[in-house]
Amino acid sequence: MLWWLQPCRLWHTINMAFKYRRDEHRVHLIVYHLVWTPKRRKAVLVGGVAADCQKLIERKCAEQGWEILELAVPPDHVHLFVQAWPTVSAAEIVKECKGLASRDLRQKYPVLKRLPSLWTRSYFAATAGNVSAEAIQRCIAAQKGL
Repeated sequence: MLWWLQPCRLWHTINMAFKYRRDEHRVHLIVYHLVWTPKRRKAVLVGGVAADCQKLIERKCAEQGWEILELAVPPDHVHLFVQAWPTVSAAEIVKECKGLASRDLRQKYPVLKRLPSLWTRSYFAATAGNVSAEAIQRCIAAQKGL
């Protein structure tokens, strides 16, 4: 058991849906749910475009050491559920995936060049983990003797 988790009994009952990552100085669990859309929410992610988009995102995540937990490419948006390193922000993951996919897909599929850019500048990002915010608050309150 990790020494900083021992005092908190709630950590013992965590549903281990995700695995903690370890390296020489850290133990971490950074999981992001990311969603982004093509420009004007056009349904351009179909057929070969969707398949190639998925392969490009998988390749970028593998290169960076980000573990894809789930990836879906419907016609008008991309869902990426990914486990990353603590030094990587959600913005960086989105930027890397969108940049690679845009460049390669627009080169391979000229029809995509009709859009001013493949992706909008916006995206959705949320974090996920093994415990709820309420469980963390209870654990911290228990440490303060409340």
